[in-house]
Amino acid sequence: MPERDTTSHHPVSLGEEPRFCPACGEPVRAKLLEADHRPRLVCPNDHVTWRNPRMVVGTLPVSDGRVLLARRAIEPASGRWSYPGGFLELGESTAEGARRETEEETRLLVEVGRLIGVYSRPHAGVVTLIYEATVVGGEAAPGAETSEVRAFAPDELPWGELAFSTTESALRDWVGTLPGHRPQHEPQLYVTGD
Repeated sequence: MPERDTTSHHPVSLGEEPRFCPACGEPVRAKLLEADHRPRLVCPNDHVTWRNPRMVVGTLPVSDGRVLLARRAIEPASGRWSYPGGFLELGESTAEGARRETEEETRLLVEVGRLIGVYSRPHAGVVTLIYEATVVGGEAAPGAETSEVRAFAPDELPWGELAFSTTESALRDWVGTLPGHRPQHEPQLYVTGD
C-alpha cells in the first residue's frame, strides 16, 4: 500500500510503543495506510498492530443511602478518593469485572445494578463504565491497592479530594438520580480531561 504523510495529530498508541509485530516478529513503524485517517503501526509484511483504548470498570457501592469510596494507595492519584475499579480482564463481562474490582479493593460483596455512565479519557487511552452496586455482604476494608474505605452521604462527598474527573462525573451523575436532586448531565457519555 502506498505510504502517506504520518504527521497526523492522532497518536498511534499511548504509553510504551510496541517495537515488533505480534504476528511475525518483524519491526513495526508508524505508517499512514491508503484510505485511512491516522497512522498505524505496520510491519514490512503489512500486518497492522492495532492499539485500542483499554476498558476500565468500577462501581459506586451503596449501603443505607451512602456510597463507599476507596482511598487509592497506588499511582496515579495515590491518597485521593475514587470508586473501586480497574481494568477489565479478558473473559469477563463489564459487570463481572466491576464486581471483582470492587471486592478486591474494598472487601465488600456487591450486586451490580444499573449503569451510571460511560466516561471517555482519550488522552489516557481509557473508556470507563461505572455501575451502581448494592452492598450485600463483606466488611469494608482496604485491599492491596487501597489504604482506606469510607462511606459518604451525598452531602459529605469529598469533592476536593477525588482522584479523577471520571470519579467526579460518576458521583455527580449518581447524586443526580437521588430523590430531591436534579441530574447533572444527559446523556451519560463524557469525554474528560484527566
